[in-house]
Amino acid sequence: MSFDDIFDESFDRVLSASVNGTDFFEAFYQRFLRASPEIQMLFRDTDMARQRSMLKKSFYSLVAFYASGTVDDVLRRVAHCHSAEALNIKPHLYDLWMECLIDTVRVFDPEYTDNVELAWRLILSPGITYMKFGYDHF
Repeated sequence: MSFDDIFDESFDRVLSASVNGTDFFEAFYQRFLRASPEIQMLFRDTDMARQRSMLKKSFYSLVAFYASGTVDDVLRRVAHCHSAEALNIKPHLYDLWMECLIDTVRVFDPEYTDNVELAWRLILSPGITYMKFGYDHF
């Protein structure tokens, strides 16, 4: 099975799962906010329901970037918004974002394996690299 297929199947499982009444993206943000005081400060005045909705859109853009090799308008806007000129989201925070995401997948995917983890990392890494690069280039 390809890593694309492994990711797709895992993604379907985590989206259909609920852990303690919490969906995947909400659980991710709970974990991410606990991960660092810096993250807590960045999100202190954020409408988290709106943020989760935006994450879902940008998440699909990260996946589409991997699949197509082209940046869509959503990913371009998000990268610009997170750049040093705008919200100033430091590049190292994307590594923390990825680790929190993988930890959330581990909890939500009952079929989690090393290959599942690798698939998520492979699919999302190009978009994360684009976001990091955009920090100083917008």
